[in-house]
Amino acid sequence: MGTVVQLKNQINDSYFQLKDSVEDKLVLTEEKIKSKLASDVELVQKMTDYHIKTGGKRLRALLTLGAAKLCGYSKGSRDINLAACVELIHSATLMHDDVIDEGVVRRGKKTLNKVWNNHSSVLIGDYLLSRCFEMMVEDGNLEVLKLLSSTSSKIAQGEVLQLQHKGEVDMLEETYLKIISAKTAELFAAATKVGAILSDANTKEKNALEFYGRNLGLTFQIADDTLDYNSDLKLFGKKVGQDFFEGKITLPIILLFHRINLDEKKLLIELFKKDMRDKNDLKEIASLIKKYDIIKECYQKAQHYINLASNSLTVFKDCKEKEIFKNIASFSLARNF
Repeated sequence: MGTVVQLKNQINDSYFQLKDSVEDKLVLTEEKIKSKLASDVELVQKMTDYHIKTGGKRLRALLTLGAAKLCGYSKGSRDINLAACVELIHSATLMHDDVIDEGVVRRGKKTLNKVWNNHSSVLIGDYLLSRCFEMMVEDGNLEVLKLLSSTSSKIAQGEVLQLQHKGEVDMLEETYLKIISAKTAELFAAATKVGAILSDANTKEKNALEFYGRNLGLTFQIADDTLDYNSDLKLFGKKVGQDFFEGKITLPIILLFHRINLDEKKLLIELFKKDMRDKNDLKEIASLIKKYDIIKECYQKAQHYINLASNSLTVFKDCKEKEIFKNIASFSLARNF
């Protein structure tokens, strides 16, 4: 247990180091988000106020602010505006996600679609995206506009791809990686690259931060998907089994399917065909995952992306921000956020 707690502290430290390094900018980013979501329409204001109060890690915003600082951006507020923009894209996708997945709880509170309804939640998500595009235009940089608009498009396509393969236990690992690359890693990549663009970084630095963000995003999603079946890491905060109950096919299930025998394959297929899965179903799957040591295999695959992310930072000179980014990559596998 001591090792796990020590690792948890290291994970927390890398996140809070990043947060502390851009604390003043993050406060202004929160203010920018609040001002951009203001509306004269009463229901819009109520729903966006509720959304803001649910909080969040603001990790993507922090990556934009941190990347800008790493690339030497110091004067002006473009980093604040674009960090807010990146965060709003993320928030909009979560709102749409909750409608698609029929989610009821996020960050310990009822989802917007649970408090109000699906129709309102979809429209509020669209409202956030429209605000994002206003902010992109205000920034006036065509490279930023092209990057973030393209990212929004890829996220939507990732959602559709995931929906297309829902319940498909024999999904190819390649398809899974396409889904999480589009749904998660693209926004991480955009968040870090935007910080380089607004800093007028050279092409090598922009490409390095984009590559870093993409591989960090892949690591985070694999970690998230693995935690869903890792009952040994309950102290890290995620509710075990959430993806399973929603019928999502993620890396642990994909790897498991290729390791189990024919009878176990039939069981797995039948479980994901069910409209509803219960705790006993989860116990059966968790037992198989433990039997075939799937958690370890998932972490080994994620380590590959951690190494890619860390190695991409070699183009930058040694500094505090570079060290923080390396730490976040190194400790992203077993996080509690």
